[in-house]
Amino acid sequence: MLSVETRIWFWQCVEEEKRNRLRMPEMDERVVMQQPLSAIAEAFEELSKRNDAHSIRLDTFCEAASLVSVLFRCLGLAFKFAELEYVAKLHGLLEASKTCPTLQDILNLDVASDTVKTSGSSSRNLRRVRQGLDLVRAIFEQLLSTDDNSLKEVATVAYGQVCAPYHTWAVRTAVYAGMYTLPTRDQLLMKLNETEQSAEKKMRRYIAASLPIIEYIDKLYLSRNITLDW
Repeated sequence: MLSVETRIWFWQCVEEEKRNRLRMPEMDERVVMQQPLSAIAEAFEELSKRNDAHSIRLDTFCEAASLVSVLFRCLGLAFKFAELEYVAKLHGLLEASKTCPTLQDILNLDVASDTVKTSGSSSRNLRRVRQGLDLVRAIFEQLLSTDDNSLKEVATVAYGQVCAPYHTWAVRTAVYAGMYTLPTRDQLLMKLNETEQSAEKKMRRYIAASLPIIEYIDKLYLSRNITLDW
């Protein structure tokens, strides 16, 4: 049973997400929900091409990253925490894009004001969104490595690799408790409107396209002598 503190935290996040959804830009939910994996793979392939110029526009990044929240939603309660945090941080980046054209610009601004790790800063928001993208990559890699119809082991390993080291005890407790509510592999594929074969191709496309973006974001911090252990 979840502690009182964990339940309070969860519902506070739910209310925050509701407020953020009202402020997020509208997108064609019908297209995204019909073929979410296609939309995500295509968006990150396009973003990866633009990264060849070693500069990514923040608004373009937010547009591609916004599609990923659909995947967290398909995983249900276990990853509700990821969706809530992801949407909140992405909204912060979207607001920042009004004054900071590129990802580099938000790092430069926060470094100058010494607020990189400050709660609510754009650099901190970018770090959390990057973790969300990496979590999806890890989940896809785990799915491709097994035929098990249960997603519990897949999700547990991916979460443990990417997010658990940076989450509080309350968040980890809520996440692990929710693992038992995950859909089965077949149910997930049905939600995504995919077959095993079509999903595999699109997951591989996302993995290949997202890795350069994730590495690029990491380099933005490392090149400024900012560690990634937070």
